Amino acid sequence: MMFYRLKLLLLYLSLSGTVLAVTPEQIATGKAIAWDRKGGNCLACHSMPEGNSPGNLGPPLIAMQARFPDRQKLYAQIYDATQLNPDSRMPPFGQYQILTESEINAVIDYLYTL
Repeated sequence: MMFYRLKLLLLYLSLSGTVLAVTPEQIATGKAIAWDRKGGNCLACHSMPEGNSPGNLGPPLIAMQARFPDRQKLYAQIYDATQLNPDSRMPPFGQYQILTESEINAVIDYLYTL
């Protein structure tokens, strides 16, 4: 199912003239980080397609590219959500070095497929 959605996304982007430089391997890496309990652990707080036993503290991770068309804003949210919302319960993944810059970018690559 995920492969089918990825193919549709690639088709849409090729028809719209947008260049996608993200490989299926990069997306799989981002998903692995997002789902890893010792990594992003996104499912602890967010529901995600195909995710089992999601948390409900954060919003569902769906339509992420539509919700965050500016990639830098999503990066800033993951890096340290408290910069925009001091009361955020989201861990500052970058600020506290839970995830590296490349890991955050891999997670974003994956989230943009949702």
